[in-house]
Parts: sequence; structure tokens; C-alpha cells
Amino acid sequence: MAKPKFTTLDRLSLQEIDGDAELIPLMTPEDEEAINNEELPESLAILPLRNTVLFPGVVIPISAGRDTSIKLIDEANKGGKVVGVVAQKDESVENPTADDINKVGVVARILRVLKMPDGNVTVIIQGKKRFEINEVTQTEPYLRATIKEFPETRPDKGSQEFKAAIDSIKDLALKIIQDSPNIPSEASFAIKNIQSDSFLINFVSSNMNLTVAEKQELLHINDLHKRAIETLKFMDMERQKLELKNDIQNKVQNDMSQQQREYFLHQQMKTIQEELGGSTSEDDLEEMRERAKTKKWGEKVEKHFKKELSKMQRMNPQVAEYSIQRNYLDLFLDLPWNEFSEDKFHLKRAMKILDRDHYGLDDVKRRIIEYLAVLKLRNDMKSPILCLYGPPGVGKTSLGKSVAEALGREYIRMSLGGMRDESEIRGHRKTYIGAMPGRIIQSLRKAGTSNPVFVLDEIDKLSMGSQGDPSSALLEVLDPEQNSEFHDNFLEMGFDLSKVMFIATSNSLNTIQPALRDRMEIINVTGYTIEEKTEIAKRHLLPKQLKEHGMTPEQLKIAKPQLEKIVEGYTRESGVRGLEKQVAKMVRYGAKNLAMEEEYNVKVSNEDIIEVLGSPRMERDKYENNDVAGVVTGLAWTRVGGDILFIESALSKGKGTLSITGNLGKVMKESATIAMEYIKANAELLGLDSKIFDSYDVHIHVPEGATPKDGPSAGITMLTSLVSLFTQRKVKKSIAMTGEITLRGKVLPVGGIKEKILAAKRAKIKEILLCEQNRRDIEEIKPDYLKGLTFHYVKDMSEVLELALTKQKVKNAKKL
Repeated sequence: MAKPKFTTLDRLSLQEIDGDAELIPLMTPEDEEAINNEELPESLAILPLRNTVLFPGVVIPISAGRDTSIKLIDEANKGGKVVGVVAQKDESVENPTADDINKVGVVARILRVLKMPDGNVTVIIQGKKRFEINEVTQTEPYLRATIKEFPETRPDKGSQEFKAAIDSIKDLALKIIQDSPNIPSEASFAIKNIQSDSFLINFVSSNMNLTVAEKQELLHINDLHKRAIETLKFMDMERQKLELKNDIQNKVQNDMSQQQREYFLHQQMKTIQEELGGSTSEDDLEEMRERAKTKKWGEKVEKHFKKELSKMQRMNPQVAEYSIQRNYLDLFLDLPWNEFSEDKFHLKRAMKILDRDHYGLDDVKRRIIEYLAVLKLRNDMKSPILCLYGPPGVGKTSLGKSVAEALGREYIRMSLGGMRDESEIRGHRKTYIGAMPGRIIQSLRKAGTSNPVFVLDEIDKLSMGSQGDPSSALLEVLDPEQNSEFHDNFLEMGFDLSKVMFIATSNSLNTIQPALRDRMEIINVTGYTIEEKTEIAKRHLLPKQLKEHGMTPEQLKIAKPQLEKIVEGYTRESGVRGLEKQVAKMVRYGAKNLAMEEEYNVKVSNEDIIEVLGSPRMERDKYENNDVAGVVTGLAWTRVGGDILFIESALSKGKGTLSITGNLGKVMKESATIAMEYIKANAELLGLDSKIFDSYDVHIHVPEGATPKDGPSAGITMLTSLVSLFTQRKVKKSIAMTGEITLRGKVLPVGGIKEKILAAKRAKIKEILLCEQNRRDIEEIKPDYLKGLTFHYVKDMSEVLELALTKQKVKNAKKL
């Protein structure tokens, strides 16, 4: 018999092919009956084999190098995973035709497809039923043929002659395995455990050292009894050859066997290592056994560990696989199996910690406390994963750190920005060179507990590369119903993540995969008001920067009015990162003068701020008086928070064309078109002569043309700008607006209201026009944020124009 190539049960998941390891599926009579009852398809894609023959029930690996074969395997693997396997008559034929293949073959199921580094494809297939080719119906890009079943004649169940033949095949196979040094002894267990007579014959026929023609001859025999007799003849011939070979080897073998040589060398090496004081493999094994006694793993994990440890014990310490196996077992021993830190469910203390570390964000902190309260009552994590969503610099990541401190748990932060390899999450299979576990398992290994607070930072910046989609791999991690058995490819076992408290952070929801977003509860972390930024700078940023620059609070003092000046004149962001940089500049100014022993103002003045930071850069973004008709202030939402924008319109002699500039998106351009059409349709109501639309060209521009802009929110702003232009009535002072419009003049609600309100307040806006349906958004905002603002809620554009435009025309108004 030829050397079997696999020794794993069919019901177990296929492992990576390592050397000549083989899968012997121990098919039961029930399995065989199920296969026999399967109906054959009318036609099949035909895969020609050069140097082997597939038998029913047998699993073999095939290396495909021909382009036609690779294409066939790829399409079949994506489809029904069933192909027809037929041996070639002449293995030297490169592109076989219908005449170059045998008529009888076996229907095969694709179990696994592996891409090889040399471009070839290795496919593992299992034979099902024999078939005969009726007619070849397709030759390109590969062969396809109609088929019919090639039935098998079986002897009566009580046939003693057939039973004796089967027993002889088993005995002879065991004899050959025992006498052959090239066949592992494990193969004998497989032979003994095969229950199906038909599969035993097929398995032995497949593994004998026969030519392709001889194997094809066995496949052609319909009568199972006759095939058993023919198989016995070939086996007896092989046994005789093996006995003759062993006799010759025994006569000429006078030198020490290779096994004895290796044993002698290993003993010498062990002695040398002991003399040098180094550890031996036996020491490593004993150390691992001692460490394993303290682990709190379950019976299943313990059984797997002992199995892998015994495998390492049988390995030669000098081979490369030994170090891989040792790293694998070290990971098992380092992981915190069922090891948890004790939670501190003092919710009032947790609230104090959140208030201490974060000023403002009341809604977010209240939701986190609710989350911890549920955790305290249920003592499990079967609740949605939190996703803190908001602009940069508002404290999303540091919120996770505060939660970890409040609970007394370990804190883990994993940045997902730019990650494009699925193995970063799931790890590599340990058979690969340089394999390592995924970052989830690695982080838990470092944390030492199974219930840390795990912050998944920048989850919206995951990428998709050629190595898979990491966002899809996160679906199992973030699903409370699945993550109790998270499978890491390196670990090869499920690890319980259900006790981990996952908190994700994101700047945008648009780039998060919908299925992943569905598994998380989105908590909007909005920007800060000027008052909040000033307080944050006073409480957190200034003390932090003084400490980092080696100064004390007595050596540099920045009062609240000066901090507010820095906030208003030098930062326009929603977060506080830019503010921290400006504070750091002021602290460096003091540190330089202190180090050089020069005089400086310990109490920073407004003049000192201008000297160090320069003239205020953000003044140009403040509200401008609209003394010219056609200029309106709008409110916009950006990825870094809210902002104001100015929409300008101008008329010129022409033929009535509409031009739009300012790097606007498709939706924003459509808003301008809708506004223009509304004005044309309601010219009489607006007191306009319809002839002017054919005599003047209209140009709409949104400044800062280098910045892309899009969205429907500027609809009422554009319409107000155009009506102001045509009627030459200017827009009221200190007023801004946001809302979508329809052709009928209806005003529709928009999003990002809180960010827009904060932007308006920073810009010194006094009045704001909103859709009536946005009233509920205003009611959810803290009243302190709304001080000094007046809101007008509208439903129709006529109300907008009534509130926004003055009655008198601007000076030097154009005569239209």
C-alpha cells in the first residue's frame, strides 16, 4: 500500500495540510447509504486527473496547475462544490479532450481549496458516486458532460465468501502497515475502524502502489465481490514485494539506524545543556504542567491543552515546529481563562470620576451610568455595545478610560484606524511561518483578566484590503449572542468575550458597515460651548500642560477672561485638542522666560496672548452684517462639529442662466435649482416682474471654495438669498437659518441641530430660523447653551421671508 496522507476523522474540521498528513474519513454504512441515495446531476464540470484515480468515499488532495482546472475549481467552489473527476488515459497530455479521458469517473465534493505561493491551487476532494459520461457538451473553458449513474452490484448480506474476502483485505492491510516503515502506525487504527465493506475496498484500492490504468480497471468493476478479489490479488503482490525488500535491507544494514543515531545525539545535547545550566525540553514541559495546575479553564480546554502538550513532548526540539508549538502552549497558559477582576459597583463614585475627568457631556455620562446600573443588576454584558460618536477632541477615548477606573477594571485601547487585514482581528493559523494570535486575544493576554474595558478606537476608519474585511470579523466580537465563543485562528478554540465591556469610538457613521453599526448603541458626543471650553481649559488643560512643562500654578496664571479670549479668537473646533495646543504655547512662553531668567507676566494679559499666539485668526468667521442684498448666513454641520457659512447671490445682464460655485455637492446644487424655480413660480406673490428672469443671469456663490460642501440644509438660506437679491431687501442683522425646502415652499427638518446651535453662538448670532419639526431637538439641549438665542420655528417659506428680510430696500438698490 502507498503511504496514507491523512489521519483525521471526516467529521472533524479539516486542518492545514502539513507534510504528508492524510485525512481518512471513517465512513459508516449509514453515511454510505446516504451517499447512494443522492441523485446525480444531469451534467457536471469534468476535472481530468493526470496521475491518480479517485474512488467513492475517499478523500485526496489534488494540486491543480492548469488554467482550465484552476478556473473550474474556483467556479465550482463558489457554486455547488460538486465536480466530476475522471482520470486521463495518458498523463503527458497537457490539454485533454473527450477522447483523452476515461468514460467512468467519480462525482466529488470540494472540501477545501488552498492557494499555494507558486500560483497553483491545492484542492481537497471526497469521492461520492461513480458515473459514466454520456456526451461531452462543452470544451471551453473546461470540459462539461452529461452523465449517468454507474451502478454497483453488491453480494447478498449473508455471503460467507464475500465476508471472508473482506476479512482477508483487513488482515493483509494491517500486515502491510506493520511491515512497511513508510506507513504510520496510526493507519492501522483507521483500517480497524472502517465499518463499510465498500469503503474499505475503495480506500485500500486508492492507497495501493498501482498504476493509473490498474486503478481505473478496479474502478470499472461493477461487481463488488469481484473487485474485492482483484484488490486482494494486488495486495498480495505488494506484500510479497515488501517482504523481499525488508529481507534485503536486513541483510545489508550493518550501520547504526537513523533513529538510534538521533537518539544518541539528543542524549549528548541534553547532557551538554545540563552542564551549561540551560533548560531542556523536559524542563519546559514540567514547567508548563505546573503552570497548568493553577489555571481555571474548563474540562474541554484542559483536555485540548494536554493533547497539545503531549504532541510537543513527542517533537524533536531542533525542528521549527517545536518553537511554534511552544509559543502556542505559552499563549494558552498566559490567557486569563475565567479570571475576572472584581467590579466596583459604586455608581455615585463612578459619577464623581466621570465628572472629575469630563466637564459637560451630561447626556453621555447619564447613559453610561444607566449602562453600569444594568450591569450591576444583571451581572452580565447582554446589552448593546456602546459607540461614542462625535467630532475629534471631545473626549470619546478618555471616557472609556474613566469607565474602567470607575469599575476597577483593566483598560485596553485598540486603534482600528487603517486596519485592513482580517487576521489582525482573528489571528493567523499557527501552521504559517510568523503566525500570531489576533489583537483581541493579544490584548486580553496583556490585560490578565477576561473582563476589561476594551475601547475600539476609530471604528469608522477600518479599511478593506486583499487580506479580508476586518469590519466583518468584528461582527462576532461585538455580538453579545456570539462572542461567548469567539474563534481565533491561532488559538483554534473559542474564547469567552461576553464579560468584556466593549466601547467603540467613531467620528462618522457613514463609513461603518451597516451590520456592524446595528450591533452597537450610538451615543452622540456633541461639541462644547465657549463656556464649557473655557472651564475645561481652566480645570484640565492648563494644569496638565503646566505639569508636562515642569512648571507650577504659581509660576504662570491664565485667568478665565484670558482663557475665553483664547477660545474665541484661536479655536473653532468642536473638541478641545486645538485649544490644548494654544494653551501649551502660552505655557512654553512662560517656561522659556523662566528657564532664561527673564522677566515675564506671571498673570497672562490680553497683550501677552496676542504677542505669543498672534492676532486672533478666527475673527473672519464671526457674523458679518449683511448690508448688501443677497448675502445670508447659514448653519452647517461638518465632521468636526458645527459651523456657519455665507451664501452670496449676484445679478448681471444676461439671458436668465443660473450659475452655482463654491465646490458644492449635487444635493446642494439641487437646492439652489429648487429655490430658483420656487421664485419663478411665485413671482407675483413676491412682487416681481417675471420678465426679469429672462433678462438677468443669477450667480450663487458659497465662500471658501476649497472646502467641499453638500447637503439639503442650505435650502432656505439659498431661497432667502435669491429673494433678497431680486427684491433688493437686505437680511436682518444677527440672524442665521437652516432647513430643507420643497418646490411648494414647505420647510423640512434637518439634522445636526446642536452642533449648528453651538456654531451660531460662537459666531455671536442672536436669532435662528428652524423648521417647526426641529423644535424637539432644541428642547433636548441644555437651557444654559441657549442663553442669548431667539428661535423662530417655521413651516413655510413665506414665514421665513417675513422673519428674515427687512421691509426697506438697501441703499443704492438696483433697478430691475
